[in-house]
Parts: sequence; C-alpha cells; structure tokens
Amino acid sequence: MNSRLRRLLAGSELFSFNVVRRDRWIARQAEQLSAGTKVLDVGAGSCPYRALFSHCEYLTQDLAPLRGDQLRHGGYGQLDYVSDLAAIPVPDGSFGAVLCTEVLEHHPEPIKVVHELARILAPGGTLILTAPLGSGIHQEPYHYYGGYTPWWYQRFLGEAGFDKVTVEPNEGSLRCFAQESLRFIQTTRPFKLPLPWLGQCVWIPMWLGLAPILGGMIPWACKYLDRFDFERRFTVGYHVTARRR
Repeated sequence: MNSRLRRLLAGSELFSFNVVRRDRWIARQAEQLSAGTKVLDVGAGSCPYRALFSHCEYLTQDLAPLRGDQLRHGGYGQLDYVSDLAAIPVPDGSFGAVLCTEVLEHHPEPIKVVHELARILAPGGTLILTAPLGSGIHQEPYHYYGGYTPWWYQRFLGEAGFDKVTVEPNEGSLRCFAQESLRFIQTTRPFKLPLPWLGQCVWIPMWLGLAPILGGMIPWACKYLDRFDFERRFTVGYHVTARRR
C-alpha cells in the first residue's frame, strides 16, 4: 500500500473512525479551554495534539520507553517531563487541564495514575481522558490492560477526587465489527500469511471476492446501522471528561 493511499485511509471517517472521531472530540475539548490555561499532555508520545492547544500553555510528559516505529508519528515530540506517569515531578495543583489519551492501558497501576492526575490538577481543573474498551496488543511490552468500562471511570475517578464525570462511547458495537472486518482483510491479504503454495492458489480468488464486501460494504453498512445500536454493549473506547473537586 503506497503512502498516499495509507494517508487517505488514515484520514477517512469510514475506514479509521476510531482515531478520526477521537481527534475531533479532543479538538472540541481544547476549544472549550480558556486562553492561557496551563495544560499537561501526559503520555504525550509524538505530541499529535500540540497545535490544538496553541492558545494554552501546553506542556508534555512521557516515560519515553518506546521505539519510534511504535509511535503515531514515528518518534517522540518535545517532552517537558520524562517521568513515570504515577509520579510526575510537579507541585500539587499545577495545571488547569490534563490531557490523557490512550495511555491508561499502558501503565501497570492505572488507579494510582488517576490519583496522580487529580493531585496535579488545580481544584475545578479539567481532565480530558480517552482509553479503549477493547484493544489488541500494541506498544508491547508496555500494554497491561485491554480496556475500561464506564463503571471503572465512575468509581475510580470519583475515589481519586473528581466529579462531573462524563463518559461517551466512541460509536457502538456495529462500527467495532466494521473495524474488525477491515482488520481481517488487511491481515489475510495475498501472500501476507505464510500459506503453502496450494493454499495461496485457493485463498487468493476467495480474498478477491471477499475484499469489496468486507472492506467496503460492511464498513458502510455498519456506519449506517450503528445509530440503531441503542444498547451500546460494546465500543472501541470511551471519551471521558471529569472535574477536579
């Protein structure tokens, strides 16, 4: 797959809804912060959201243990604090907002982390948080949990000192099915799996027949039908905000 097509698919709400919708949600949260708000982006990695907080005093933290190819933009951005997420070297109440995106599952003690985020936020400060409900192994070996439920956020953010906790699913079950349909097509594309010669000969025409269905029709149908998934028993992840008491 050439780089132009890869960029096109990565920016498509149909084919990459998880990241595209999460980025849009974070942009909306950033817009709600007053100019000059002191923001700490924890587990910032390559700092993909820096531009969204250009009206704020934007600082970053990360333990920085990963290889460049494990990060969204191929390497770490400018980091202001290199530390454990559960022990950030700043005084209590230092920030008006904390951004924590797709990080909790990568720390062995996530409950300790949310207590630390409460410590560094000033009273009335805002926590902007995202994490998966179900995710495959990634950024190994620093991946300890598959995901978190709304009840996890309500219980442990409350115990850490937060109130006004809001938890929004990033789409429903059917869009999650669409994501896995696309993953199937990508994982099984011709010659990627080490099939024997005869197996390749059988699988290639089958894959060519399935590709437009699983890679096009299913994602489109799931995008339309997802609005009727009122139970929302599964999602790729949640978007969470909370206020420091």
